Amino acid sequence: MTGKWGDQGNGTYVNPVLPADYSDLDAIRVGDDYYAISSTMQFSPGMAVLHSKDLVNWEIISHVAEDLTRISPELNWDRMNCYGKGIWAGSLRYYKNKFWIYFGTPDDGFFMSSATNPAGPWEPLHQLWKVSGWDDCSSFCDDDGQLYFIATNFALDPKNNKKYNIHLFKMTPDGKNLIMESDAIIHQSQGSEANKLYKFNGLYYHYFSEVKPEGRVIMMERSKNIYGPWEIRQLNHVDKKLDREPNQGGLLQVSTDKWYFFTHHGNGDWEGRPASLLPVHWVDGWPIIGEVGTDAIGRMVWGGEKPISHKKKLSIQSSDEFKTKKLNVQWEWNYQPRADKWSLSERKGFLRLHAFTPTQLNKEKSVILRAGNTITQRSMRTSSNVATVKIDISHMVDGQFAGLTHFSTTSHSLFGIKQENGTRSLLYSSNGKDTLGIRVNGKSIWLRSTWGIDGISSYAFSNDGKSYQPFGNRSQLTWGSYRGDRIGIFNFNTKEDKGYVDVDWFRYDYGK
Repeated sequence: MTGKWGDQGNGTYVNPVLPADYSDLDAIRVGDDYYAISSTMQFSPGMAVLHSKDLVNWEIISHVAEDLTRISPELNWDRMNCYGKGIWAGSLRYYKNKFWIYFGTPDDGFFMSSATNPAGPWEPLHQLWKVSGWDDCSSFCDDDGQLYFIATNFALDPKNNKKYNIHLFKMTPDGKNLIMESDAIIHQSQGSEANKLYKFNGLYYHYFSEVKPEGRVIMMERSKNIYGPWEIRQLNHVDKKLDREPNQGGLLQVSTDKWYFFTHHGNGDWEGRPASLLPVHWVDGWPIIGEVGTDAIGRMVWGGEKPISHKKKLSIQSSDEFKTKKLNVQWEWNYQPRADKWSLSERKGFLRLHAFTPTQLNKEKSVILRAGNTITQRSMRTSSNVATVKIDISHMVDGQFAGLTHFSTTSHSLFGIKQENGTRSLLYSSNGKDTLGIRVNGKSIWLRSTWGIDGISSYAFSNDGKSYQPFGNRSQLTWGSYRGDRIGIFNFNTKEDKGYVDVDWFRYDYGK
């Protein structure tokens, strides 16, 4: 990656348009607005909802799942053992004057919610079907109002060569129940998933991906009947040089003759699975994604003219002064947070984080993966990233450690203040190796992380918010359990549930 991304300011754009972990995308157009959803695994609130006016510049507007314990108690702060699980891919649709979101989890089945405004509030999660071994669902409303649900059963006999079954169900008119006796298998192939259903010009189109010798490719089948028989077509080739093929995504009609595909990349690096925008060309009634080759199959496109000219540029939110009654929408806790241990009201203009002991502390090498109430956001893969936090540490107690962190399930680093025997000191911890620094006597500390396109992070600190000194080793950000690196603010106590810090502000500039 070159570091160029998104809107270039001259009527063109460069992929990715979102250089961060916006995985398992689906996208729709409603009027002159575009909306997308992205999976969030174990992070809470879950299932991010995005908004755009031009398909290149995006903002976060809401989350669907405020309480992950409605999915499973395993997603709560006192369990924290569902890495790589939780909220997987879903679908976003607009029909019957509502926005409808359906998604699956590998262990707990399918859930849904709806809203009249995509910025929320979303209805409390409703469990559509309690089942395991299924994923990648989509809802569909036919012209007569009949609702359908499509999903993949991947929990098959390993001897079956991973030929996943794709099932189609009818749903009740309220969209909250499957009509089980309507179950029909409409496709089976190796690794087939990423399902979406569409209807264009009287034909049903079933979008999915599957694994071929060249890698995971995008497929489409079409039929006059929703149950088939289906014609089938491959829509793209894998970009083998960069190994960044499109996968989950949504087809979007911008105008009569202009279509696009908003997608995540199927393979992740340290930033996770970023999002790109590809042109769509209709060839013989098939939506070919990317640049059409001589074989009428698409190739990856790394930029082009913007689909729409829009003066006001939206952007992914990152900084927070903590002066509002609610956390800004970019924040997601690692697992469902402990509600009585954080507050925006106990001290006006600050985020108060009360320390408590990590769960299963002696069973986990990486303490941060078991430390509840770690507040996080996605780390961007851009040329210049500077994230700084100012923390009031005057109410810390022995056993407490608070500061900035980068983490995935494969590696982590923590940089902040540790108090022992009444003394507060700088501490840098990387994958379990600690480096103790100078004693800190002030009321507040400024902590900073910087990284670039290579994902190598460096920490620094300041006692006055003006002059910063580097500390600790440089570390490589990583990906793990289907998730990219997260930057976050942590506060825990390995001895007892005691002590707190007040976060004054968090300012993150990810440049361009």
